[in-house]
Amino acid sequence: MDILLVDDDQVDRTAITRTLKKSNLNVNIEEAVTVDQGLELYAKHAFDIILLDYSMPARDGIEMILDIRNESKGSSTAIVMMSTFEDESIALECIKAGAQDFLIKSDISEKKLRRAILHSTTRHELEVKLFETYQQVKQLAETDSLTKLPNRYFFDESLKLAITNNRRNDHTLALLLFDIDNFKLINDNFGHDVGDLLLKKNVAKIKKCLRGNELFARLGGDEFAITLSNLQNSEQALLVAQRIISTMQTPIEIATTTINSTVSIGIALHPCNGKTSEELFKYADIAMYRAKKLGKNRICFFEEEMQQKFHRRLQVELELRDAIEQQQFELYYQPVIDPINQSVTGFEALIRWNVAGAVRSPDDFIEIAEETQQISDIGLWVIDEAISTLAKWNKSRRKPLTMAINISAVQLGDFTVVEALADCLSKYDVSAHLIEIELTETALLKDSITSRQVLTDIVEGGCHLSLDDFGTGYSSIAHLRNHPISIVKIDKSLMPYDKHDIKRIALVEGLVSMASILGLGVIAEGVETEQHAELCKQLNIGRAQGYYYSRPQSQRYIEETYL
Repeated sequence: MDILLVDDDQVDRTAITRTLKKSNLNVNIEEAVTVDQGLELYAKHAFDIILLDYSMPARDGIEMILDIRNESKGSSTAIVMMSTFEDESIALECIKAGAQDFLIKSDISEKKLRRAILHSTTRHELEVKLFETYQQVKQLAETDSLTKLPNRYFFDESLKLAITNNRRNDHTLALLLFDIDNFKLINDNFGHDVGDLLLKKNVAKIKKCLRGNELFARLGGDEFAITLSNLQNSEQALLVAQRIISTMQTPIEIATTTINSTVSIGIALHPCNGKTSEELFKYADIAMYRAKKLGKNRICFFEEEMQQKFHRRLQVELELRDAIEQQQFELYYQPVIDPINQSVTGFEALIRWNVAGAVRSPDDFIEIAEETQQISDIGLWVIDEAISTLAKWNKSRRKPLTMAINISAVQLGDFTVVEALADCLSKYDVSAHLIEIELTETALLKDSITSRQVLTDIVEGGCHLSLDDFGTGYSSIAHLRNHPISIVKIDKSLMPYDKHDIKRIALVEGLVSMASILGLGVIAEGVETEQHAELCKQLNIGRAQGYYYSRPQSQRYIEETYL
């Protein structure tokens, strides 16, 4: 056992050395007469235990303990403090500083010294093990088990500290918040094991484009955050974000599968965007949301305008929850006209939201309703209201009217819409062939086994499927092949400006001809001029709608004007 004896009193050192040699311990003893000399010896040699005098000139024993315990090497040596003073407060002070035991010099005997050394060594070993266990638990509590990055808890605490430090200087701190685009689809298509591997590989890629002084953490799921401190300007944060976007362009190979994954990054700055960690997180999240809405795989900084839009969106989301119960929705109806004889063949039901006398169009709330899944309840109300209205209008007519009802991509995700259609048709005694379920190409892009079956069930139930905005999407023809569509609506953007707009006229003519060959019904949308109406006649388009004939109108107006 290697022992360092630090004591400025020669008599005491001699007595302690003699006692040690009589204790039957196999010891090697080195002596120091000052704290500085003791620290110098300690730095050169690994001692098992230090016998340290409390009171010495220049620097006392407490200072030596503090110096040793503040070093990484300091955890390997037990310390027994010795003093001529019989003062419990001194003993407690020494223990709190890091000593394992305290001996009064006048009480030191062979037996007591031996016991103190053995007890101190054992106690110190237990303290070291306890500290190591604490460090392991602390690491587990602060580390993400999958990626080995810091987790949300550690990142939150570190961000608060970084903001506090940033207040003391004139620099900029940036919070980069990002997640992997379409990660849920990757999990759904390839499984969670592949998803986990993808996360780990993406983390490795991103680490390579960082300099190492950034705090990079996984917040949960596929969401990550990076803190950049001591920036001179926002462009430095942009450069880091661009490196991340760039490195993500390289496809990842997992087993035999090649996966292309991108990220959408939102950036908020301290102090110009927010003063607290909570504000920075909120604003970076808003910026990331905007990056996704703009098409994903891009970077967005937070702006004040974005915050206003976010609050507006939140307000609409909350108001939507009560809209149906308070009967704030109503349907407007746009007539569908036969261009040849100007007769009404049917209507398209279009939802409006009446809040305190102000009418909101679908553009103000449908997207939010879809994102919050509230569109399902709204859609069921639309189906019931439109079919019940059609039943009322057709009661006294020889030639029944048709009704076009729009449904969203979200509604194609379950079979509730099929059940609702069947229930309403039965309840209001309406023939299914009078109902046209109208879909956009965007809805059909979210193709799945469930959505295909929902569409099949709708058609097998007797309703027609109508493809809105036909001719504007890159996959219009594919939709006609892959889905049981029987009606196409030529988008208003294709209608010619005037009689000299030869390209648009030819395009509409070609689409009508193709639809006719495929046996599809055609409806022309956006008929706003007499020339548009004449073109529909020339091309034998059976039905048309647009402002030339009528804007969408309330139920009361329709009943007073057309029925």
